[in-house]
Amino acid sequence: MTRTLARASAGQAAPAPGEPPITRLTLGRTLAELVLGGLLAVVLSLALTFAASRIGTDPGTNVPTALVSLACAVILAVCFGLIAFGWARRWPSWVKVVGAWAALSAFATLLLAIPLQATRFYLGGSSVDNTFRLQYMERMTAGGGLADMNYHGLAPYYPGAWFWLGGRFANLLGWDGWAAYKPYSILWVAFAAVVAFVLWSLVVGRRLALLATVATVLVAVITVVVDEPYAWPTTAWLPPIAVLAWSVFRRRQVPKWPIVLIGVYLGIAAMTYTLHAAFGVAVVVLLAIVAGVVQARRGEAVGPTVKRLFLRLAGMGVLTLLLALVTWAPFILAGGLGEPNVAAHFLPESSAVFPTPFESTSVSGVLCLAGLVWLIVRARREPIAFSLLTVVALVYAWFVVSTLALLVRTTLLAFRFVGTLQTVLAVAGVFAAVELLRAVPKLVRNARPVLIAGVVLALAGAVSLTQTAVTSSLKPQVQNAESDYYADGHNAKGEHDTSQDGAWTGALISTIDQLSGRPRTGNIVLSAYDRLLSFAPYWGFQQTTPQYANPLGEYDKRNAELRGWAASADAAQLIQRLDTGPYEAPNVFVFRRVEGKLVAYAASDAFPREVPLHVDEVSFDPVLFDSARFTRRDVGPFTVIIRLG
Repeated sequence: MTRTLARASAGQAAPAPGEPPITRLTLGRTLAELVLGGLLAVVLSLALTFAASRIGTDPGTNVPTALVSLACAVILAVCFGLIAFGWARRWPSWVKVVGAWAALSAFATLLLAIPLQATRFYLGGSSVDNTFRLQYMERMTAGGGLADMNYHGLAPYYPGAWFWLGGRFANLLGWDGWAAYKPYSILWVAFAAVVAFVLWSLVVGRRLALLATVATVLVAVITVVVDEPYAWPTTAWLPPIAVLAWSVFRRRQVPKWPIVLIGVYLGIAAMTYTLHAAFGVAVVVLLAIVAGVVQARRGEAVGPTVKRLFLRLAGMGVLTLLLALVTWAPFILAGGLGEPNVAAHFLPESSAVFPTPFESTSVSGVLCLAGLVWLIVRARREPIAFSLLTVVALVYAWFVVSTLALLVRTTLLAFRFVGTLQTVLAVAGVFAAVELLRAVPKLVRNARPVLIAGVVLALAGAVSLTQTAVTSSLKPQVQNAESDYYADGHNAKGEHDTSQDGAWTGALISTIDQLSGRPRTGNIVLSAYDRLLSFAPYWGFQQTTPQYANPLGEYDKRNAELRGWAASADAAQLIQRLDTGPYEAPNVFVFRRVEGKLVAYAASDAFPREVPLHVDEVSFDPVLFDSARFTRRDVGPFTVIIRLG
């Protein structure tokens, strides 16, 4: 195992006599597998997701749990059988590779599609952060260009590449953005798994690559990092990219395409999830620095070494920058980098303590513990162990710096890397287990029964992790998806409880459309119902929370403008203030009726409280809308007011 891992992480270009290439796959083979494997994952995932939606079991039963347990157990048995016995057979290599693609796609898809079969929502429904994700999906579905999810006419702040593709996906299906979000998200989870397998195949053998990818998918559902389907791919791909980067920096001569591949990875991260781009750059730069120090200590000339490493980093950096500018250029050119930003003002308990996923009280804990031990013991001899240990160390360093950042009233959102840490440790645990099994023949005369027992134990552990994910980790998210209300005012359970705001969603949308007479993208809405814009692509006058607001939107100033409107003496003064204000005023108001007043809400940053949000009621006297310039209709607990003309 030691020699195998070492060979897998060695360089490629101009190898010394007998030295293996830097990657196990050629450029042509890598591109072909990324394209063909990705296409298979997309097609198979969509087919399985739509098939699962036809199961037809109502929420509240254990039927989906039974079905997903059986399906995933069978898939895992196939995977482990292929790893233990199938790969050694004289089957064409493409049969084994395509089999791995199909198994990974089906495994990743069914883990999510079957538990969610009764609902049109993805994990979490329309609650909490999904409110904004669905809003972004609606925005990208309604237009072909990048745009802010909320504010009309502003360059987008949050990277929109993933959501832009989602908009095209929704257009292809002819669905609303919120409805397309579920199959699109599951599709990406499957796609990311296949790509991770290809990337791991660059640096380790196929069987190890398949094992590492299965572990990666299991961690994704156990930690529920897949609730951010646009962020999970760059988490899943980071470990093999880190191993590849260490190989690139260790060799004197390397081909250009691995450098390009690393740059493309970092660019994709910048286009989809900025935090992962920053962390990925930190990993790559740190590995380059360490490689330079090691080479200098071995007696290599410092000048040529620094130049060589700098040029490789520069190549990666140029690609990263070019791709990042696709989504970031409009915001930068609009002066957004100079605006106050509270996006990192969030300190949950998981950011306040160091993550310790290696506790020996669960299967996942044991796997991570084995991985931690293997990384520490093998780091000096195994290039793969060293590069993965570097990622682990950087995660903990990120927590340290994030805590120190509290001194200047911000954080680095360290909790977002708990999934990264657990993914790396779980993969390392797989490598540790394989090394242990490969040592058995040297220790035991009749090793076959022991090896078979090891494979069975690994399969049992994987099945156990799958069932834990379905019955524990994913369950609250699935329940939210089944309970939250759709755009028509009903949920997956068929409920229409008029005491719930969601029951009025459809009526609010139809009322706005009817009274305004405008296309939905022609309306700017001030809404006291935070989920309304998740189901219709209206523009919002104000984002619900400052953490998700575009810095160009001047959040606090808009709140002051809102309070100024509420303080108007009469309808004439309100109209005058709407017309002369610094922002494009709403033409649609959705208020909540409270004790004879029309209430809107103004949120403000309350960091470092665990829920960093303070919400004030802003009450409008109904007489402010006593004018022919307004028309009004009550909808359940809400009042819709449309400004005419």
